[in-house]
Amino acid sequence: MELWDLYDQNRIKTGELAVRGGDPIPPGRYRVVVHAAVFNAKGEMLIQKRQPWKAVFPGLWDITCGGSAQAGEDSPTAIWREVQEEVGLDLDALRHGRAVFTVNFRDGFDDYYIAKSDVSARSLVLQESEVAEARWATREEILSMIREKTFIPYHPALIELLFFHFDHGSIYDWK
Repeated sequence: MELWDLYDQNRIKTGELAVRGGDPIPPGRYRVVVHAAVFNAKGEMLIQKRQPWKAVFPGLWDITCGGSAQAGEDSPTAIWREVQEEVGLDLDALRHGRAVFTVNFRDGFDDYYIAKSDVSARSLVLQESEVAEARWATREEILSMIREKTFIPYHPALIELLFFHFDHGSIYDWK
């Protein structure tokens, strides 16, 4: 059973918990979700294909990693864990960083992190229950995949914003 801390509108913990898959998040309460976009030196983003049995967006491509912060985790710890779990990268500096930007959504705060790594996609250790495959993709490839409906239907401006932040140095850098 996965538990989430709940926050008020000012992102202050309320001391309340929610159960993943349980009752809906109560009005006026929010959770933290995290995403990482990992780029290589060529300016390509590491993307992952979701397993076909996933309940949400099955079989579609997605940005590098994402998930919910679990109870007791802060946002940087949550994204560090998600990157390790989903693609097997230990990007330790994430635990000491901060989100490049946050998008508010109905039930929470969606924190986005940008990182750089030149790891080979073939060397990744993918979380079999979540990730079917991973590869590097250009901005144009991702935007085309969104139009073709083979990528999660992010607004193209979000993808452009991720690439903008990478292009302008808003990253955590690893070998």
